[in-house]
Amino acid sequence: MRAGEPVLSAKHAAKTDRRRYADPDHYLGAPQARMHIQIALAALLARFPDLRLAVPETEVVWKSGLAVRGPVALPITW
Repeated sequence: MRAGEPVLSAKHAAKTDRRRYADPDHYLGAPQARMHIQIALAALLARFPDLRLAVPETEVVWKSGLAVRGPVALPITW
């Protein structure tokens, strides 16, 4: 790199070199992330017990990318 050159940081690629890291697939924050989603989903379903998809599951279109995975849209009804 030279001074002034742009640099692109790919955070999702961090610690993926198996020659250097013993367990590159291990994500330290995974247990906390799971806990957060469990709490959020429990609260959502408690508030909207009849929540369900408004379209067949096969019609849900998914984003494709390296950093973000999820539905483009998630039509729901309750």
